[in-house]
Amino acid sequence: MLQGKKIVLGITGSIAAYKACYLIRGLIKQGAEVQVVITPSGKEFITPLTLSTLTGKPVVSEFFDRRDGSWHSHVQLGLWADAMIIAPASASTIGKMANGVADNMLITTYLSMKAPVFIAPAMDLDMYDHPSTQKNLETLRSYGNNIIEPRTGFLASKLEGKGRMEEPEKIVELLDDFFSEKSDLQGKKVLITAGPTYEKLDPVRFIGNYSSGKMGIALAEECASRGAQVELICGPVSIKTSHPNIKRINVESAEQMYKAATETFPNMNAAILCAAVADFTPSSVADNKIKREGNKLVLELSPTKDIAKALGQMKKQNQVMVGFALETNDEENHAKEKLQKKNLDFIVLNSLQDDGAGFQHDTNKITLIDQGGETRFPLKTKREVAKDIVDKLVTILK
Repeated sequence: MLQGKKIVLGITGSIAAYKACYLIRGLIKQGAEVQVVITPSGKEFITPLTLSTLTGKPVVSEFFDRRDGSWHSHVQLGLWADAMIIAPASASTIGKMANGVADNMLITTYLSMKAPVFIAPAMDLDMYDHPSTQKNLETLRSYGNNIIEPRTGFLASKLEGKGRMEEPEKIVELLDDFFSEKSDLQGKKVLITAGPTYEKLDPVRFIGNYSSGKMGIALAEECASRGAQVELICGPVSIKTSHPNIKRINVESAEQMYKAATETFPNMNAAILCAAVADFTPSSVADNKIKREGNKLVLELSPTKDIAKALGQMKKQNQVMVGFALETNDEENHAKEKLQKKNLDFIVLNSLQDDGAGFQHDTNKITLIDQGGETRFPLKTKREVAKDIVDKLVTILK
């Protein structure tokens, strides 16, 4: 799938810069055309002569050629490329990308890039774990960039931990998979619910849950990147979406989510019900803030409308429905029961008993269950989990 693809490879000041040579060879071997853009500090680790020999193209580093004054157009590079990879991506470059500090050719090329961007961090374990680096990576994810998680292993500092740049052959494989999957949902319409719902008690209080919306939004981005038109019905979360194929409908309550989902679903090819919808809502909402009076406050709650059940009853033969089950005990039996009752094609089970899974985390550990059995997956990032779920959805839609 890389045959004829135009790749901009950004190289930064990292000891892992030597791996760029192997990455270039792997990409060219698969038929890609590679243009290197390197930061000034990157040239301290690997020479432009080596890189230009491998790519067959002059390496771009400065805004203009000092010999003849000709301009290197970052705008044209942004239009030329089918993808951009920054590998290795240092903590400094990641910070500049996240905050738009356009002080070198690589950053201006990134800011002009029209194609998908892949970022492969490489740094020492403490630099990678630092809150500023993690915040910058989360910002880049929210912009729609693809973060290629670093590996855990022996580092240049002689320490051992997470920070090794992913191996070049794996990056080539990821790119090949990306281009092969890019259109497998082309022409499909997918409804996705995400985030929590808030059920109002009074003008300042609500009943809610800990859902961050990360899993649902990762699913929306994955479906959109593979060609689907996504209708994302999202509860109150702070995460932004960036893909042009995503139409976002923001709601607050379970009732609002129910109304939006039932109105949207009839025109969809599939629905992924990832939202953590409240099962109960206050029977009445106070007009004014409830004051502390007496020793206790008794709330009367009424059941909310069951979105999955309603869509399951509406579902036509050519529609696919995916549900989620977040459980704390007897997980598989509860998930299988929900699979049957809601008329789902498959269900995604995750348990709060698993470390790193569930609300707020950037990772998840899932089991996919359908009528034919179950498939277990190890702990992964939610972006990787989204890919596994959408892969399953694609097989059913086909």
